[in-house]
Amino acid sequence: MATAVGWTAATRIDDCSLWQAVRLDPHAVRRLPAVGPAPEAVSWRVLARELQDTPPVEESECWSARCAAAAGAALAHLLAASAGTPVAVPDGLVADTFGRALDALLPSGPPPKTVALAGPVLADPDPAPDISLVPQHPQTGKAWQPFGTGMTVPLAADVWMHLAGYHERLPVPVTGGLPDGVLRDNPLPPHPRGPFRPDWRVFLHTLARLPAVRQPWLRRIYDDVQDHPYAPPF
Repeated sequence: MATAVGWTAATRIDDCSLWQAVRLDPHAVRRLPAVGPAPEAVSWRVLARELQDTPPVEESECWSARCAAAAGAALAHLLAASAGTPVAVPDGLVADTFGRALDALLPSGPPPKTVALAGPVLADPDPAPDISLVPQHPQTGKAWQPFGTGMTVPLAADVWMHLAGYHERLPVPVTGGLPDGVLRDNPLPPHPRGPFRPDWRVFLHTLARLPAVRQPWLRRIYDDVQDHPYAPPF
């Protein structure tokens, strides 16, 4: 807890099971304009080259809390974009991250809406998907806008980059093969202990702020998750 001139100004959350955060008391602080010019936002091309991606599995073989939080927020947007119809995601990391949750929360039957990754340096999907999963700029918070029509769903840029396969390490040098007599035994990536679970707290927090949650079918999902937060897929 922080104080200023004898008044409580903010409270810090610092617990091993929670995200670290500082919450300011609106009655004790006031907003002032920044001095000097605003920092220039880094371009998408520079971010694609320099931003480190976040793997979904940590060395402890546990799912990354950062990825779970980012997936929880994106899942809320995906449900809103689905309009209550099934959603088909591409195989691989995207399916591992969102497929189980979408199958559990959405009905089956009608032809599904398609989802594909879209972002800087990636080729435009062909055919164009109904929903594009795009990176969210870490400085501005704005989502990358693809060409063409269709809905976009933002995902934290560092998590999106891993799903898109950025910075994949090649088993051999890019300029040629390994020298004679040199063998490389790359360790296998960490294997998670169970299925991926989006963060239900972030999911509910994001969903509650979307206008689509007023629709009865989506409000039922919100209420079900709120009443049973640890039931599959969470």
